Amino acid sequence: MIKGEYLFTSESVSEGHPDKVCDRISDAVVDTFLTHDPYARVACETLATTQRVVLAGEVRGPASITKELLEEVARHAIKDIGYEQGGFHWRTAQVDVLLHQQSADIAVGVDAAGNKDEGAGDQGIMFGFACRETDSLMPAPIHYAHNILKSLSEARHSGAATGLGPDAKSQVTLKYLDGKPIGCTSIVVSTQHDEGLDTEAVREIVRPHVMNVLPQGWMPPEDSFYVNPTGRFVIGGPDGDCGLTGRKIIVDTYGGASPHGGGAFSGKDPTKVDRSAAYAARYLAKNVVAAGLADRCTIQVSYAIGVSKPLSVYVNTDGTGQVSEQELARVLQELMNLSPRGIREHLGLNKPIYARTAAYGHFGRTPEADGGFSWEKTDLVAELKRHFG
Repeated sequence: MIKGEYLFTSESVSEGHPDKVCDRISDAVVDTFLTHDPYARVACETLATTQRVVLAGEVRGPASITKELLEEVARHAIKDIGYEQGGFHWRTAQVDVLLHQQSADIAVGVDAAGNKDEGAGDQGIMFGFACRETDSLMPAPIHYAHNILKSLSEARHSGAATGLGPDAKSQVTLKYLDGKPIGCTSIVVSTQHDEGLDTEAVREIVRPHVMNVLPQGWMPPEDSFYVNPTGRFVIGGPDGDCGLTGRKIIVDTYGGASPHGGGAFSGKDPTKVDRSAAYAARYLAKNVVAAGLADRCTIQVSYAIGVSKPLSVYVNTDGTGQVSEQELARVLQELMNLSPRGIREHLGLNKPIYARTAAYGHFGRTPEADGGFSWEKTDLVAELKRHFG
């Protein structure tokens, strides 16, 4: 943990950001397949640009999921985000569905057969992280950056804030003292808006959403509160900038406060450890911190394609731990089977719960009754406390 005074910044983007439009569509495709078959395989990438959406990748699922159905799924996702603009409209955009069958070479390595358990869908490293900076056990900068945009989005959808478009970004810079956030030094919010709104009007629409999210007294000086710094943001979304699935992986996780393995989440079914093992690592790290065993916890896991057991499990409590990190790593593997099958079953991941993860972060959310965000539960706390006394 860094001692002394320093600044740290994280950013978020709204569900209308072009990359997030693509994440949402890709995850809606995952949900569609899992609704029809909980064990379907999906690796869906989406590209979005002016009046054009392209879905590509590999799938394995029932024949009832047609290209026409997936086109409808994509249009519904765009409509739900709120795009009814000349350069990008849910009804009139061209949607090309180019998904094809999963490679047989990948399938043979991943599928369970005989005495062989289900293998990881790819090699790779995944990280999970938790800390005491917020009630959600997330780093504070990304926590506030997400919540500013969530507040604006809710107001836009409800009609409480008129004149705003779906595309938006936020950036929060916090001052830290000996590892603890103590104030906010700057805020940046860029939001798409109607032609008739000037910068000052947009600024006053945005202001209460920032003030209500930040702790009392944390609002930065007026000259460090930046709203639409270019002065105009009318053309936005995929019409203003091409979008792709998986280009906002730091926004999706910890805002740069923790290492990232490099793999994206959206568009992938839970046999892909890029997604499921990152969820498992967050789940374990959060339970360690919630149990009072550390103030900060980073967990890394690694896998080889076709191999069920993780190759490594690493725990680092950044000097804040109350117990041995080696013992923590051993006990966590006893409490949770970190094979792809074990993770899916423990967290209940073979459900259509993914479209809701596509914006405002996969972590720091509230577990939901239908199994959504199950990796945010702290149901291992009692067992960890019992083991470590």
